[in-house]
Amino acid sequence: MNRALTLDDSVLAGIALAAGLLAAFLSRGLLRWLAKHAKRTKWGGDDVLVDALRTVVPWAAIAAGAAAAAAVLPLTRAVQRTANQSLTVLLIFVVTLSAARVVAELVRSVTHSRSGVAGSATIFVNITRILVLAIGFLVVLQTLGISIAPLLTALGVGGLAVALALQDTLANLFAGIHILASKTVQPGDYIKLSSGEEGYVEDINWRQTTVRALSNNLIVIPNGQLAKANMTNFMRPEQQLTILVQVGVAYDSDLEHVEKVTTDVVAEVMTEISGAVPDHEPAVRFHTFGDSRIGFTVILGVGEFSDQYRIKHEFIKRLHKRYRAEGIRIPAPARTVTLQQGAVASIPHQRTGDGLTADPALGG
Repeated sequence: MNRALTLDDSVLAGIALAAGLLAAFLSRGLLRWLAKHAKRTKWGGDDVLVDALRTVVPWAAIAAGAAAAAAVLPLTRAVQRTANQSLTVLLIFVVTLSAARVVAELVRSVTHSRSGVAGSATIFVNITRILVLAIGFLVVLQTLGISIAPLLTALGVGGLAVALALQDTLANLFAGIHILASKTVQPGDYIKLSSGEEGYVEDINWRQTTVRALSNNLIVIPNGQLAKANMTNFMRPEQQLTILVQVGVAYDSDLEHVEKVTTDVVAEVMTEISGAVPDHEPAVRFHTFGDSRIGFTVILGVGEFSDQYRIKHEFIKRLHKRYRAEGIRIPAPARTVTLQQGAVASIPHQRTGDGLTADPALGG
């Protein structure tokens, strides 16, 4: 416009700007009221959405009021266009920041609320936030009339060069995403690698996985190495597991009595020791005629991996005490040594009810 500024123009511009400010104030009060009600719901996503709207809506109202004020003023076409672009860029900037926060918080909320998704959302949250901010930046450039096609081409060529230079870093990044997406490992799981490292997974970030060993030391494993390693996850598919304890009794033992006594001790440990599985069915399985004993396996149930040490400790103590009370012998391995022609020879032995004798075939 080429006409001069009049009092009516100033009044209308002031009214438009005041209306925008009033709308921003009222919308902020309304959204504050909605936020209080959103906190009463079980879903955390509505809290994130309302919190983002409390930022976007007031700024949108102010920008609309400023745009209306600029429209009624006798500004030149170039100034009018610059004002509109500035307000649009400001609004896009606010919307982009709010959208990045909303999407990141929604991703974090989903990953923390669903047992099938890894509890550590570090990688997903950061990648989501960066993608939203990048899209907002491209929209701003397009709004300002800057063509983004050459920029995308340059980014493609530059991205290829960066990818070649950062092969290991990118390998760890995508390995971490694969580990989380495949749900094979989650924070809190107890894992053991074929290379020997074992412990509880503390966190999985964009580059590495942190594992806390039972000694309370932290083990840092690159995601690429973790993805390629043979790994045992003691928390999947369920946290409870069974452990095997090897035991042996003398050949003159009553195996029916041994089984009954051992079963009683297992039941006692399962019900009295913290970390055991009370409803675990005691199991005793004889399997070997050894050199000096009949070997069998006792199967115990434990709540999670680290409980096995305490349960084994208590079971062995109680089983040893009970065997002594019942007269059940646990023979120690023995070897008979005899002298032949002035040399010391070690020969196999046979155990009898009266003690150890040399093998008759060897003339002992």
